[in-house]
Parts: sequence; structure tokens; C-alpha cells
Amino acid sequence: LVTNQVEYHPYLSQRAVLAVLREAGMCLTAYSPLAQGRLLDDPVLRTLGARYGKTPAQVALRWLLQQDGVVAIPKAARPEHAAANIDVFDFTLTDEEMRQIHGLARPDGRVVDPPGLAPAWDPA
Repeated sequence: LVTNQVEYHPYLSQRAVLAVLREAGMCLTAYSPLAQGRLLDDPVLRTLGARYGKTPAQVALRWLLQQDGVVAIPKAARPEHAAANIDVFDFTLTDEEMRQIHGLARPDGRVVDPPGLAPAWDPA
């Protein structure tokens, strides 16, 4: 195996999964990296976006991609959104900004939760 695809975004911590994957030499593929749009109005992401001239979505994607062993597969319904999703490699978040975004994780952060699909061992 090379990767494990799981829901991962600023509102859902996957630190335990990431630790196991890194130990096994695997990467994490972030499914629903924008929390199905729920994080687009987040004040922290909006503030950081304004600082860099980026959208909250771009900041969230940069946060994911800046982590070792993490890739993201964002959905884009429009060509301009697909272009914006790619336009995240011309800025770098500071360590403090990365910590701020990590701090957005919350117990109810899972957004993709069809009955029977969420792993029984996962407390999130």
C-alpha cells in the first residue's frame, strides 16, 4: 500500500492516522479537504487568506499539502475553482499559522459520515 484515503481537513484531526502512516512509509490522501465547504467562512482561514491574497479554501489546501506525506483531492465543480485549487504553491504558511489551523480541529469535525462507513474505532 502507498496511501490511505481518509477524510482530513482543518476541522478533523487525523494525527493518530498520520503517525501510523508515516511509520509505515505511507502517505495520507485527504478526502473532502474543504469539509464540503463548511470551512470557507472560518475566521482564521479568512484572516490568513487575506494576509496572502488567497481564499480560505486555498489556505486549507496549502495547510494540507505543507504537511509531510499528505496529498489532497479537492472537488471542483467549476473550472475556476479547479484553477484556484492548484494555485497554492506560491506561498508558505509559517509554523505558527500551521499550529493555528491545526487548532481548528474539533470533536464534531467529521462531515462525511454515512451510516456504517465511519470506522468504529475512530472516536471522531
